[in-house]
Formats: sequence, structure tokens, C-alpha cells
Amino acid sequence: MDSPHTSSNEPALRKPLIAVLRHPHFGALMAGGLAACGFQPLGWWPLTIFAIAWLIELLHHVHRGRQAFFLGWLFGLSHFTIGNNWIATAFTYQAEMPAWLGGIAVVLLSLYLAIFPALGTLAAWLIAKGWRRDPAQARASLGIAFAACWIVTEWMRAWVFTGFAWNPLGVSLLGGFATQGLALLSPWIGTYGLSGVVVLLGAMVRTLVLKGRLSTGSARIASYAALLALAVGLSLLMLLPARYLDRQEGEIRYTLIQPDLRQETLDDPRNFEPHFIKMARLTMPADRGQRRLVLWPESGLADYLRDGYPEYFYRQMTYEADPALARQRLGQVIGPYSLLLTGAVDLVMRDDKVLAARNSVTAIDGNGSILASYSKAHLVPYGEYLALRWLLEPLGATRLVPGALDFWPGPGPRTSDFGTLGKAGIQICYEIVFSGEVIDRTERPDYIFNPSNDGWFGAWGPPQHLAQARLRALEEGLPVLRSTTTGISAVIDADGIVRQFAPPHVATRLDGRIPPAERPTLFARMGNALPLALAAVLIVLSLVAPRRRKA
Repeated sequence: MDSPHTSSNEPALRKPLIAVLRHPHFGALMAGGLAACGFQPLGWWPLTIFAIAWLIELLHHVHRGRQAFFLGWLFGLSHFTIGNNWIATAFTYQAEMPAWLGGIAVVLLSLYLAIFPALGTLAAWLIAKGWRRDPAQARASLGIAFAACWIVTEWMRAWVFTGFAWNPLGVSLLGGFATQGLALLSPWIGTYGLSGVVVLLGAMVRTLVLKGRLSTGSARIASYAALLALAVGLSLLMLLPARYLDRQEGEIRYTLIQPDLRQETLDDPRNFEPHFIKMARLTMPADRGQRRLVLWPESGLADYLRDGYPEYFYRQMTYEADPALARQRLGQVIGPYSLLLTGAVDLVMRDDKVLAARNSVTAIDGNGSILASYSKAHLVPYGEYLALRWLLEPLGATRLVPGALDFWPGPGPRTSDFGTLGKAGIQICYEIVFSGEVIDRTERPDYIFNPSNDGWFGAWGPPQHLAQARLRALEEGLPVLRSTTTGISAVIDADGIVRQFAPPHVATRLDGRIPPAERPTLFARMGNALPLALAAVLIVLSLVAPRRRKA
């Protein structure tokens, strides 16, 4: 039995807690965290829609623009902190900075990224402000305006200060490996337009819930029946396999390698030769007369493949410090009629001085000749180069990728024509997340090769990375082939369906024929002009629809 003292203090203790739980700032933080649960590996997409509905309802009740901005910022803070938690894992694989700094880095990044949803909530509130005297009209305007503003601010997030496009809201609508979900709309509206659809669904859920609460009798039943029908319809769309899609096979044979090279051993020179032997054994052809495309991951090959670098760079190589011999044995591994696309590092030279490095993919034929090369254009800030080096390096900061040289970006998407082995578009690792920026529009490739090293991204990063690669396949109507050091490697067809995959931490190879490309989608022809046009239409509707409703 409780004492009188305890019983008398319970209400006093409960009231502040209830006040905190009911406070809109707490609600915005909670909604942001729930929205991130729609991303992989959880994939709890109903929570994302519910969280957006919650945020719109909170936004409807603010009376000042700064309050609207702050609600969006709090939402973004928890949203990006949870969704990008894998970044903290990367700090455990380097010795220059303490591992605990990883958690701080995630929060600091989120403090910045949260500005974009904050701008979206502020802009939507300002657009709907003219309807404040009529709550019903304000609600209708706010939901539509917020969808438009989210599209624009998410697009901005992909390019402001070089951009960080990871985890667009629309990726939560992508189904399982054999399904497309609502992402089947992305060829017509793009990924950022798909994010606008998430917001519209949230606004719809909010409207149906409110109507049910505020109505009585048959009107309440109708509202909840409509909500149930929406939930069932979305669930079927997200879960049912896309059996209607034609599963054609292409003509180009491939061997895709996942060697399971663990991040903690990847940069140790003592492991360079064992790693090469492991990849070579996985690659060896059953029939040396077979013509095929061999795909190796980013970061797996330690050799410098080009001539003309200072001698001390070649001493790190796995094969007698001779790039010509390194190329020759690569040709012997793949066979005389095959072509290898492998991650490699090239150096930028000027007057016999090494200025920087480039993260590249090099194409080598069966004779050991270099046929083509592509250099990564979208580099990872603080991963592959140290922004503000003059300020941060004296404070002890360094980049996560080992080495003293910063990486320099390449010129952007290029298509390499390999004759009977097709036209390859190449996007290295992180680059694949940038919607509308993955192929050369003047020369459309037959497929996209996306080598990656996801070994330092923890349990959340690789499945999120794969999901975004699937969106690029859907948008562009092109197959995407992912070779990673530790998983998840996959062959994705032009409909975004995963045909083959290798789970994390398994050494294996995938063999088959590259799925054929589709005809250029509307997005492939128009790019991000499509979601921006959709945003413009939604802004007009947010201004016109309530007025028509009043009339």
C-alpha cells in the first residue's frame, strides 16, 4: 500500500511529464524519429506517413513563422539523426579520431540538414496563412503546400554545399526486393516527386482522422472506412510482388564479385595480396573462351594501375611494384575475351609532383590494357576530402578515408562504349543517391555499374544504399549492378526489382546476363524538371483549391 506522502506527490510529478509529452516541440521530435523508421532496414513505411500527418497537424496550430520553422527543424533533427546513425559506425574504422566523435558528427550533420525541412514547414505555413480565418480551408491548403515545399527543399538538399541527398522521404515507398510499391510512380515524377506523394498521403490520413473525430454517425463511419480502405490499398501495393512485369534476360554475360573484405583489414598492406588472391579465385572463369563483363568493387584492389607515378607509391602494390605486371595478371585472371571494371585509385600529377588522388573505376581487357576510366564526381565530404582543411586540420580533424592526399572530383557522368559488352554508365558508391545526376544524357548507357565499399556503414547504411540504387534504376529505366566489398551486392533490373543479391559478409559471386534496359522514361528525358513542375502545380492547387471549396 502506497504511503500518503507518495500518493500526494503523484499528481505533482505527473503534470510536468504530461505537459512535456503534449508539447508541440516534443511532438515534432517524435514525429521526425518515427518518419525515419520508414527507411531500410526497418521499412516501417506506415510510420513515415503517420509522422508526416502528425507534423502537419502540429504545424496547423502555430501562429508565427518562427514557430513553424522551429517545428520543422526539430522534426528534421531527430529524423536525420536516426536515419543517418550509420555514419557513427564509420568512425570506428580509423585511428586518427576517437570513435565517440561519430555520434557527435551525426548530430552535428543533422543540425544542418534539419534546416531543409524547417524551410519547408515555414514556406508551407506562409502559403496557408491567408486561410487562417477558416480552419478547414487552412488545413486543405497546408497539406498541399507542404508537399510542394518538401519537394523543393529536398531537391535543394541534394545540391546546396555540394549536397547530401541520402534518404529522400520517397524511398520509404519502395517495396521489397520483388516489389515496387508506390515507387512505380518515380519514372513519371522522380524521387523528389515521390517524396511529395508521401506528404500528400500524410495530409490525407490527417484529414480522414480529423473528420472521424469531429463527425458523428454515418459521417464518422465513412471517414474511418475511407482510412481503412487507404491502409489496405497501400499495404497490398507495397507487399504484393510485381508479377505483371516482364522478366526478360539480356545478352551480356556478367560475373559480379563480392569478396567479403572486412573494413578493419582493408587498408593493411599485409592483406593486399591475400585480398587479391581471394578476388581472383572468385573471378576465374569456368570457360576461358567465354566473353563476359567482370565487376569488382570499390576499394578492393590495392594496385596503382597507371605508369608514371613516383616509385614510393608503387611500393604499396601487391605485385612487384610494377603497374604493367599488375595489369597483366588482371588480364590473366579474367581471361582473354573478358573485360574487368574495377575500383582503383588514380593520382593527379603536375610537374612530377602528386597533387591529389581520384577515386576511379578502370576498365582492363584480357590483354591487361586499360580501355577506359571514370573518376568519381560526387565525393563524400569529410570522408574523401577534408572541407575547410586550413581550419580543421590544426584542430586534429581528418577525413575518414586513410591517406594524406585529398581526393579530387571527376567531371561527372560519362558513358563508356565496350562494343558487344554494352555501354556502361558508372557511379561509384555514394554517387548513386543523387537523383537525376547518374547518367550522361547525351549518350544513354545500357546499364549502370555501381561499385561500392559499404563495409564501414554498419547495419543501416548498406540496405539504405541499395534502396536508393533501386530508385535510380526505376527513374532511368536502366539496370543497376552493385559490386561491394562486404554487401549488399545486387543485380537490379530496369523496373527496380532485385534479380540477384549477395547478403552482407558473404564471399561469393553472381553470374548471369545483364537485364535489358527499358525505353527512356519520362524522368530520363526531363530529369528533375518533373518534380519541380509537380511542386509548382501543388502550390497553385494550395492557393486555388480552398477558394473553390468555399465557393
